[in-house]
Amino acid sequence: MSRVFFTDMRTDHTENLFDKIAKLLSSAGLAKAVAKDDLTAVKIHFGEKGNHTYLRPVFARRVVEEIKKLGAFPFLTDSSTLYPGQRKEAVSAITCAIENGFDYSCVGAPIIISDGLRGVTETEVLIDGELLKKTYIGTEIVEADAIVAMTHFKCHELTGFGGAIKNIGMGCASRKGKLVQHSTVAPKVSQKGCTGCGVCPRSCAHDAISFADGKAIIDPQKCAGCSRCITVCPFKAINIQWNEAADMTMRKMAEYSKGALIGKSGKAIYINFITQVSPACDCYGHSDAPIVNDIGICSSTDPVALDQACADLVNGARGNEGSALRSGHEPGGDKFRGCWPEIPWEVQLEHAEKIGLGSRAYELVKV
Repeated sequence: MSRVFFTDMRTDHTENLFDKIAKLLSSAGLAKAVAKDDLTAVKIHFGEKGNHTYLRPVFARRVVEEIKKLGAFPFLTDSSTLYPGQRKEAVSAITCAIENGFDYSCVGAPIIISDGLRGVTETEVLIDGELLKKTYIGTEIVEADAIVAMTHFKCHELTGFGGAIKNIGMGCASRKGKLVQHSTVAPKVSQKGCTGCGVCPRSCAHDAISFADGKAIIDPQKCAGCSRCITVCPFKAINIQWNEAADMTMRKMAEYSKGALIGKSGKAIYINFITQVSPACDCYGHSDAPIVNDIGICSSTDPVALDQACADLVNGARGNEGSALRSGHEPGGDKFRGCWPEIPWEVQLEHAEKIGLGSRAYELVKV
């Protein structure tokens, strides 16, 4: 049984929320996970442009300050997105992060995108998974000495909820690694949208793109799955074929979490913020109303126990009327299926526990 440390959102003149964040990290064992001179990755989602439920930069600042007190060197990080959005490559991603408030003057740490300029700076990490034997992890995550994962705990349209497991498994993967988790086939060119401009074949390092009748065609036998063509297409005519079932994506995501944590035994700590619990991912350029009121913050060195505890806390709350929640409003009701009825969200926890990522059994310790 793992220990999960929890604090609610109540504060007074003797202790503010930032002090409670510091107490949580201390209780969970930050000083054991992060040592002097450690290059420490603070894994966080910067939020898409137009979104407002991503974690507040001032929360990240306090985490950065606690890491610096230990003599370590923190940097904020995330990896490039698979889809062609605001964060599809490093320049746009860093610009988006700064516009959302994660600049050095606020947070006190630099931003380093973990998989390089175009999402292809990756390290192949071998794992002994049930589904996967190797994972493709952003090189800067692999090279970091320690990792502190800051996660906005919320619902998610593909995995039921997004917590620490998703933040590490999907968020530390390179673009190729994300494609492995989402799809089993090569990207597809929209013949209607393709103008035959010639940009995509020049970007392909595997000679997998040719032309027929003035339109690009991808050879699935040659495609290596790096998905660079998706991001360089100026007309967004190349798209992922989202053919992987949700339960299989969650299993792969758990195994990618294992890959991201290889070499970091005892060097990882997680903190989940159960605030502004939105019905969908922070990757959208908008944020819907929260499905429950703010609950609190949890921290642990066990990502599975942490996510299980957060899921239980959300489900134990009363759902908000007038939100996207369609069922499960009563305390104890399934809030995640209340938003996404077809998603078996427990799968990510079950598989993560099965492969040794952590334990679903936990003791909730109030700080």
